[in-house]
Amino acid sequence: MLKWDGHTHSQFCYHGSSDRLEHYIENAVAQGFERYTISEHPPLPREWVNDALLMKELAMPKAELSLYMNEVLRLKREYEGKIEITAGLELDYLEGRFDFTEEIINEWQHSLEDVVFSVHFLPGVGGMRCIDFTTHDFRSHLLTYYGNMDELANAYYDHVEGAIEAASRLPVRTRLGHVNLIEKFRTALPPIDQQLIEKRLRRLLPLLEEGGVGVDVNTAGLRVATCGKPYVPEWFLQQCLKRGISCVYGSDSHKPEQVGFGYDWFESQMKRFAAE
Repeated sequence: MLKWDGHTHSQFCYHGSSDRLEHYIENAVAQGFERYTISEHPPLPREWVNDALLMKELAMPKAELSLYMNEVLRLKREYEGKIEITAGLELDYLEGRFDFTEEIINEWQHSLEDVVFSVHFLPGVGGMRCIDFTTHDFRSHLLTYYGNMDELANAYYDHVEGAIEAASRLPVRTRLGHVNLIEKFRTALPPIDQQLIEKRLRRLLPLLEEGGVGVDVNTAGLRVATCGKPYVPEWFLQQCLKRGISCVYGSDSHKPEQVGFGYDWFESQMKRFAAE
């Protein structure tokens, strides 16, 4: 099994670390990773979220996208023979704005190798809201809007289905980002019906298989105090593997020391399922 961290960030992330990319990559090399995907958040449409301060944290300005891509391509050349660097982006599912996504893809399709396609936003109080910002913001602007967690979860998984359909149209290697990000604040919020979650996740399996979209086996939830588990349930990972859906480990590192976090959990699951 190729040792690959397929979801990582960089100094171009405004809610992450200012450490240079070399520090992330050297940590990956030290841990024996063979492939390392840098998948930064690209720009968002202007005023996508009705909060100017938050918008500055969510994604790089449009003028920086070329700086980011050129830096990744430089490091790809520099580390050739030591570790395979792949140029990626973590694209957001932007309901009604696939044109914005297409513009980015069209500009960079000759350099872009990997896309993590994620759902971070849902309609809420005052417009689009970020589902993984803070517990307080989630309660005030999403739970209040939908009325209960089950309605909110259904809206989230509706968007995830839309993300898979959109991702299936992209001309690059693509995987669905942190499928259960909706559970980030689970211990601080009213519970979501687990049968609802399982039902909605099972609906995703044929969509992923038919669309040729992989899964980001994202372990970042393990380091979030209000989550405490990976964003991909074990049974879902097993079902993906049975269907031949590509499953790629992702640390979702926003700091160099987070590279490789939770890989031992991923490796143990992959070995267990392979032995069954």
